[in-house]
Amino acid sequence: MGWDVWGVGWVNGETYPYTKKLHKDVLKCPNMCVCLCVWACARTCKSYIGCAPVGLETPPADGVLYAARTLQRSTLPVSPLLITASDTATQQQWVAQVRLVPRQQVQEGAVPPVMSKDLKEIAFPPRNMDSQLKRMKRDWVIPPINVPENSRGPFPQELVRIRSDHDKNRSLRYSVTGPGADQPPTGIFIIDPISGELSVNKPLDREHIPNFHLRAHAVDLNGNQVENPIDIVINVIDMNDNRPEFTHQIWNGTVPEGSKPGSFVMTVTAVDKDDPKTANGMLRYKILSQNPESPTSNMFTINNKTGGIITVAAGLDREKVPQYTLIIQASDMEGNPMYGLSNTATAVIRVTDINDNPPEFTAETFFGEVPENRVNVIVANLTVTDKDQPNTLAWNAVYKITGGDPTGRFSVPTDPTTNEGLVTVVKPIDYETSRTYVLTVEARNEVPLAKGIHTPRQSTATVSIRVIDVNESPYFEPNPKFIRLEEGMMPDSTLTTFSAQDPDRFMQQTIRYSKLSDPANWLRIDTNTGRITTIAILDRESPYVKNNLYNATFLATDNGIPPASGTGTLQIFLLDINDNAPRVSPQEVEICEKPDPNAINITAFDGDLSPNAGPFAFELANRPADVRRNWTITRISDYAQVSLKIGFLESGIYEIPIIITDSGNLPMSNTSYLRIKVCQCDINGDCTDQQHIMAAGLGTGAIISILLCIIILLILVLMFVVWMKRRDKERQAKQLLIDPEDDVRDNILKYDEEGGGEEDQDYDLSQLQQPDTIEPDAIKPVGIRRLDERPLHPEPQYPMRSAAPHPGDIGDFINEGLKAADNDPTAPPYDSLLVFDYEGSGSTAGSLSSLNSSSSGGDQDYDYLNDWGPRFRKLADMYGGSDD
Repeated sequence: MGWDVWGVGWVNGETYPYTKKLHKDVLKCPNMCVCLCVWACARTCKSYIGCAPVGLETPPADGVLYAARTLQRSTLPVSPLLITASDTATQQQWVAQVRLVPRQQVQEGAVPPVMSKDLKEIAFPPRNMDSQLKRMKRDWVIPPINVPENSRGPFPQELVRIRSDHDKNRSLRYSVTGPGADQPPTGIFIIDPISGELSVNKPLDREHIPNFHLRAHAVDLNGNQVENPIDIVINVIDMNDNRPEFTHQIWNGTVPEGSKPGSFVMTVTAVDKDDPKTANGMLRYKILSQNPESPTSNMFTINNKTGGIITVAAGLDREKVPQYTLIIQASDMEGNPMYGLSNTATAVIRVTDINDNPPEFTAETFFGEVPENRVNVIVANLTVTDKDQPNTLAWNAVYKITGGDPTGRFSVPTDPTTNEGLVTVVKPIDYETSRTYVLTVEARNEVPLAKGIHTPRQSTATVSIRVIDVNESPYFEPNPKFIRLEEGMMPDSTLTTFSAQDPDRFMQQTIRYSKLSDPANWLRIDTNTGRITTIAILDRESPYVKNNLYNATFLATDNGIPPASGTGTLQIFLLDINDNAPRVSPQEVEICEKPDPNAINITAFDGDLSPNAGPFAFELANRPADVRRNWTITRISDYAQVSLKIGFLESGIYEIPIIITDSGNLPMSNTSYLRIKVCQCDINGDCTDQQHIMAAGLGTGAIISILLCIIILLILVLMFVVWMKRRDKERQAKQLLIDPEDDVRDNILKYDEEGGGEEDQDYDLSQLQQPDTIEPDAIKPVGIRRLDERPLHPEPQYPMRSAAPHPGDIGDFINEGLKAADNDPTAPPYDSLLVFDYEGSGSTAGSLSSLNSSSSGGDQDYDYLNDWGPRFRKLADMYGGSDD
């Protein structure tokens, strides 16, 4: 037999797969209809004898479907048939759809096509084929199997037996596949391969896997499939094996104090892993306890289905009970206390504050004191109490002065930490005006009071403030003081009296004055009276005067303890007088040698103001005479034009004296010089020989004088150089030609020397040798060598000497050498050879080779020896004489 029915059923609105099993035999009714049994209640299908006479119907007893009359292809219903089965015990319902198709569309042993997931196709043979009716292949159908979870066994526990019609003729082997059998979790379901008995091997857990989908197979001993696989659905029936669990163990909620009954507070939630569509998962909530039970034990209630908590009584007062703790219970089985499971959680309800308590002062009167003229000083601290929650808008106090301060000299800010009112002075207070202040201060919260709450009398207090007298600074009135004076006032002139006043009327004090700032040092103030006099002439044109105003500052100091001082400014407006002569402006101009035009516009500058300044009168001076001869001046409105009378003027700088007179009362005149630079110009009229003009501006005589001075200076320098050359040459000749024994000039004559005789005349001639030839072991230590000895250091070359000393310094040189020899304890005997100078390598002296040969003397000119005095005339006669 084969499969020919597939379907989907519904139980209470949910989709559940199910199967239908055909009866083993096709029942033959009188009208040859086919009987179909629908397995809806998991019980054996029984035969139904007899068919309805017309149409199709579903017998209510066993669900067998009959054909009431002959059906043709054209009369088959287009829409599927709906078949409903119900269980009278559990009230569960199953609904199936069945579609009828002609028999010839179904081949032997084939599965009818499925049009959709929930459609069943059943093949019926035509009526004219009754004589040829054969037993058709039909599939076996297994309905869903319901297994309760947490079964205690014994295991394995049989669920269903699967059989195939082919097992009559041959031996078959049965098997199941799918999750729970050969797929994870494996080993839950097993099947006897011979008997087809399907069993469960362990307890099931619906919360873990609610259902299993298996597939049953039937094969022969050779492994050939004899039946198409069928689906087996195993539903795990829920048991009440899970307690409700709250999603939070502690729930936090808030409710404002003074809330009316029925005010929502919070919602608690619990979950149950059991099936929520059964009583196992249907939860109910209730409040087990309330702490504290004030003002009543039932301040709150809970919705048993939703878990919503609301208030049921009035009287919530945060100041009395700030927090409530509720124990909430959740039970399944719809709250049945006998069969249901339950669990508990804690609900903490905090009563939030509202402004139902106004601030109240701790005293009716507060006191304070403040020195006069002090600002931003805290005079008194106002303390209040407020029963509302601290640091909230309902607790924070705001203070307001309602009386006793018409001029607004005080303010009362709030200390954010202590909530105190700080009475502060914001404007200076004068002791001489008022010695005490009595303020009325009101305290409120930042938010208004709740409805029905009124401000009590304790929310208003009085503040008494005493003012302390202090020594105040004297002040000038008016300050600054403004006076108008003419400039040019003579010294010791009295200007005004600039006195100060002492605001301390209740203190007997004297004031003394001094000068603090006087930029031009023009003024003097009397120490006792404040009378101001001049010590210099006032000049409006002074650089210390700005916009005709001169400012001086004075100091007034009293004799209080401690002394106080004040400053005052005196502004002197200086009126102008005609005390400044005009000057030409500009002072320098440029024109070309051939000016075109030849007019120069000039004006005048006067330090005075109008009418002591312009208009000005211009006139050329009479001298020098060429001024009027070459130039002319013409006044035009408020300026003048200087014109050149001649057509050409040589390049240079010319100074034109111009007499300028102002228009003041008693006018002043001044001769001012206009400096005119005459230069060569290009086609654009610009000067091209500025350097020449600058030289020409010095004048011809000045230039000649400068040139003569330069020439004389050059001649003197040249003569000095020639003289120095000649002196060097003469000095060198004297050093070469004069014998020290013959030269009696400035010789040192010693008469008291007692030598040792001729045996002492054995001089060490090695002293005359070059230092290069001296052996190193003959070198004396530097520390014991005399300064007039020749150097004994083995230098490779004697260092260059400086220029030879002046001939007039030879005597000094010899005297210095003599002193060195006399004071040197290591010096040789006086009659030994003394080295006064050493001229070795690098000497500036010339060669002495000419002295060795008398034949070379004729080539030299010795006439200059005559210039050395009578002592050298003999040499001059010997060498410089004539041949005879």
